[in-house]
Amino acid sequence: MTNNKIYYQYIKDTPIYLTKPFDFSFLENYGTITKIVKHEKGAGNLCFRAENNGKKYFIKFAGAPVENLLDCTPEQVIEWLKDAEQVYCDLAHENLIKLIKSEEAGGGYLNIFEWVDAECIGYPSPPSRQKFLSLPVEAKMQTFDDILNFHAHAANKGYVAIDFYADQILYDFDNGKTIICDIDFYQKSPYYGDKGQWGSSNFVSPEELIPGSRIDEITMVYTMGATAFCIFADYNRSPEAWTLSPELYTVAKRAVNDERSERQQSIRQFIKEWEMALFI
Repeated sequence: MTNNKIYYQYIKDTPIYLTKPFDFSFLENYGTITKIVKHEKGAGNLCFRAENNGKKYFIKFAGAPVENLLDCTPEQVIEWLKDAEQVYCDLAHENLIKLIKSEEAGGGYLNIFEWVDAECIGYPSPPSRQKFLSLPVEAKMQTFDDILNFHAHAANKGYVAIDFYADQILYDFDNGKTIICDIDFYQKSPYYGDKGQWGSSNFVSPEELIPGSRIDEITMVYTMGATAFCIFADYNRSPEAWTLSPELYTVAKRAVNDERSERQQSIRQFIKEWEMALFI
């Protein structure tokens, strides 16, 4: 069916918006597609859940002529996904979704990950977010620790977080485990952005809004401070909304200072100040 030159194709009763018809039959090589997990109209990827021999997998595919690709072509989206393979290999971690395989397929490219039975704590899933925010403070503290430790690991590997926000945080409520996903755009530090803002305005530092600015570990400190407010104050940065101690608020608030020189100068410094504030 077409409407204003947009083609609607359905997989598992879910519409995919394309600029022209596309053959998805190659997906049968990876098992039975049981769900479209995500239709990234901006980034241009399509994400599926596949089941094969009793196991579930998360497949991210680039190359389909997805409608509304902003200023990127399917060819650019394929290159981004190819580049992401190395990022996941370099940053392998117990709290990062596990990449299993990457390969060309269907005239495009795909990355295959282990499936995790976890829920997104971002606002695309309001019930899951509210469920997470209602957890005991100890559970949310563990999630934040896991996120901090992963990004300390990323910093040690010479990477900086790009496009990190709440939608990339998954929580397994049955096992109390935090999983980070969708780190495709993480870059070697320093990175000099050429596209302006990536990601959510709740997480983006002032320098990320300026094309060509230096994006580095100090930028990632801001991201971690913003994550603290996401988890412990539902994005509100006022003292009244903060649900932990005033001392921890001071650490988080310093991290999101607009002035780079006023922030903690590394993720390790942020962690050190955070841990010290826990015992005041």
